[in-house]
Amino acid sequence: MSNDRLLAEAWLEALAVGTAADGTIETYQDDLDCYLGWLSSAGLRLSGVTFACLAGYFGHLSAKGYAEATVAHRRAVVRTLHAWLFAEGHAEGNPAALLEPLRRSRNVPFVLSIEETERFLDTAHALAADRSRGLYRRAAYARRAALFEALYSSGMRITEGVRLPASVLANNGKMFNIRGKGDKERMVPLGSRAVEAMRLWRSLAADYGVVSPKWLFHSVRDGSKPTSRSAAFRDVRETAEMAGLARPDEVSPHVLRHAFATHLLSNGADLRAIQTLLGHEDIGTTEIYTHVDQRRSIDMVMRLHPLGAS
Repeated sequence: MSNDRLLAEAWLEALAVGTAADGTIETYQDDLDCYLGWLSSAGLRLSGVTFACLAGYFGHLSAKGYAEATVAHRRAVVRTLHAWLFAEGHAEGNPAALLEPLRRSRNVPFVLSIEETERFLDTAHALAADRSRGLYRRAAYARRAALFEALYSSGMRITEGVRLPASVLANNGKMFNIRGKGDKERMVPLGSRAVEAMRLWRSLAADYGVVSPKWLFHSVRDGSKPTSRSAAFRDVRETAEMAGLARPDEVSPHVLRHAFATHLLSNGADLRAIQTLLGHEDIGTTEIYTHVDQRRSIDMVMRLHPLGAS
């Protein structure tokens, strides 16, 4: 085994003794193999790496078409490795000392406007209110409208929404507890319009003959299990098409969660409050909605300002 490989293995062992998880170590191993392989092909050794060498390595990664996240991770590995080599006396200097972390661009989520959201929800309610349809179909549409209202008024994840207990209705639109990611509880709101839609759904389900004492949302014909996520995704997509939305293929239950957060932010809600409602551990995750709001403002100016199209 070469001296470079021995040093790299020693660094990995030092990480393993610390807090790095097994999966992280395996990922670092792959990144190290890539880096050491490039050094070998270029006739370089770890001890002789310069800042210019590092620039060449990252240029090689970009030319190979690696994803931005992969390049960012391999950049971080190189920075950490050379910092350790210098700190442990295995190198006279740290060529990566001036190497800044690569800031990853963040994908701004697709979000419906308030008008589009209202058209989407109104379409779902109109289907449930159509008395020309049979009871089974009306009940199915009413369940759909109630679930959509619940997601939009609370910002719940779809997994949380479809597994709501029937007891939620006892809150009459107040705040209630749900158990989300990591088995953590949080309080979310339920608006009066959502409660009204839920009561209609339950009433029609009872008229059809099946109403679950356990689950709020379930099959019209079977109350033993909650509505599936796949059924909810299908219902959202179909309703988006019937509402005539411009990009129905991009509308999903999660888009209603995005709409909840973005519309609150647009109306002046505090970012920390939105973080709590969404159940985000890191405020940075919630901050993506500030970018959504900024993008929408720019789009509005470009559409409506007299010089926007010039």
